[in-house]
Amino acid sequence: MSGRYRLTSVETVENEGTWLFTVRDERDEDVEVLLVPCEDDEGGAVEAWVNSCTHEAQPLYREGVGAAVREGAVVCPKHGSMFDTCSGYCDNGPAAETTLPSVEISVEDGQVYLTDGDVRFLRAGPSEDDDDDDGPSSTSHLRL
Repeated sequence: MSGRYRLTSVETVENEGTWLFTVRDERDEDVEVLLVPCEDDEGGAVEAWVNSCTHEAQPLYREGVGAAVREGAVVCPKHGSMFDTCSGYCDNGPAAETTLPSVEISVEDGQVYLTDGDVRFLRAGPSEDDDDDDGPSSTSHLRL
């Protein structure tokens, strides 16, 4: 492991519902990552998923709006596919039978740390090239 970087607190993720940050991957590309609370048997868990629907690379989290989370799942705003917050797996809609790519994190003493050796933390919030503020490119926008 190449070290760790403190991202935020579990309390912040739980209070905000989701939390977004940007990393640089091994291909030197900026990648947005979504932290979501995971209600499992242990409680207080947080998971990290790449902020992109597996169906059409649609962002799940949009600046100023956040991500729609319903019944333990992150909802794609374009087609409604639902990704389990704990496993990243989708069993419905156009993204069915796929799983969101994960980013390794750890939780210690209520703090969330980036521990994935394949990425480097850049910033809290969206990537700087995220200039599409018009929302999903569809005629049906989900608001939950």
